[in-house]
Amino acid sequence: MLSTRLHNAINAQINAELWSAYLYLAMSLDAESKGYKGVANWFYIQFQEEQAHARIFMNYLNSRDAKVELLPIDEVPSSWNSVLDMYKQTLEHEKKVTSLINNLAAIANEDRDFASINRLVWFIDEQVEEEESARDMIFNVEAVEGDKYGMYMLDKELAARVYNVPAPLAGSAE
Repeated sequence: MLSTRLHNAINAQINAELWSAYLYLAMSLDAESKGYKGVANWFYIQFQEEQAHARIFMNYLNSRDAKVELLPIDEVPSSWNSVLDMYKQTLEHEKKVTSLINNLAAIANEDRDFASINRLVWFIDEQVEEEESARDMIFNVEAVEGDKYGMYMLDKELAARVYNVPAPLAGSAE
């Protein structure tokens, strides 16, 4: 059985994951409105991934016989000055999410809730990837800054990115 503290923290994390999804959807739409279809695709896949992360947490709570409580989603920004600004905000946001996941792991550790610790290891590893991906994108955009052809080629490359169902959802009906 989950402690009340961990149950509440996971419910809050579900809301944070849905807020993240909403943020990345806004970034996708803003990029597309500016003609960056590949960047829009990159952020749309981030949107899908964040929805999947929320679903993984929901499935976990359900598997532990704990009620999922959805909360209102706070407003997100709707435009950015540049693609670089989008990726810089992405990195800062992912660092915040990492701290939230680490907090969940700390609570689970204090509770000696080994099932929750095991589930959270996947999220801890995922956050390392998320931060690295954002840093890579900042590097890539800075590398072509001011070079319209370079940005065109990067945008074309990003258009080829595809969504992969996260391992905890693979084989499920989700």
